[in-house]
Amino acid sequence: MNKKINQEGIVLIKHFESLRLKAYQDSVGIWTIGWGHTGNKDGSVYEGLTISQEEADTFLLEDLKVFEAGVNSLVSLDINDNQFSALVSFAFNLGVNSLKKSTLLKLLNENNQFNCAKEFVKWSKAGGIRLEGLVRRRLSERNLFCSYPNYIVKSLTKDWENNYLEM
Repeated sequence: MNKKINQEGIVLIKHFESLRLKAYQDSVGIWTIGWGHTGNKDGSVYEGLTISQEEADTFLLEDLKVFEAGVNSLVSLDINDNQFSALVSFAFNLGVNSLKKSTLLKLLNENNQFNCAKEFVKWSKAGGIRLEGLVRRRLSERNLFCSYPNYIVKSLTKDWENNYLEM
């Protein structure tokens, strides 16, 4: 798989990250700027640093490449663009390793998308405390994951009658 985050995923991330054009220390003391850009590997974010919105957008697109690659390498089946983008947002916020060890990913790779979608909200705690902002973010990611980029159904699979018996 070689997918890239779609516009809906970027909008979701920007909504929850908030734009900060002046460097600040996050809740664990890491210098951060833009849309959650840390630059902790190279020390490029430091006290007093300011950037433009254009630079913040560029940082975000560059930062997202790492998370796109992580999701691409972890997901073993074909998923739609909204599902992929929801997973990139999840990984951007929690890290690729959190996604890697999650039941969410395990269920997805077993093609159990219904129960996979239920897993998002389980990742809404920080320091053992459930936070409203994280619940809203996880529900937003779940909603994106469960939505279809092209919602008009143009055709069905050959075995559609067996798949939709409950209707």
